[in-house]
Amino acid sequence: MIDLWRKKRMIRSTGVPLTLIDLMVVVAVIGVVAALAIPLYANAEARDRIEKAQSDLEMLAIAVKTYAAHMGTLPAALTALTSTATNRLNWSAGPFMPLVPSPPRGGTPAWSAAYTYTSSTTGTFSLTASGDGTTITVP
Repeated sequence: MIDLWRKKRMIRSTGVPLTLIDLMVVVAVIGVVAALAIPLYANAEARDRIEKAQSDLEMLAIAVKTYAAHMGTLPAALTALTSTATNRLNWSAGPFMPLVPSPPRGGTPAWSAAYTYTSSTTGTFSLTASGDGTTITVP
């Protein structure tokens, strides 16, 4: 019985110690993985900001088109989308958006403070945002 206990004890204590070279290899591998992962993470953040701006502009474009269909004219500013509007037939509708979204924060270069809305007398409009080296225009 004592022989079995000694054998188990000897097996457990025969671990191979790590050398300094082994530790240096592990640290080097972790460094390489970190060097690859950090730029990918930064690019993912920039793509997320661009996608947020695109979806915000598409939602604003839908709200502007809905407002124009109800009122017969384009809104003078994006803030008109956040209140109730009554057309010439005395029909009320709205708000077409609960609030006007703000562009994403951060980026290099940083995003503009607000989305740009321009309309013309011919019934066309454009929404623009710029940041992260990208300019998005809808429609």
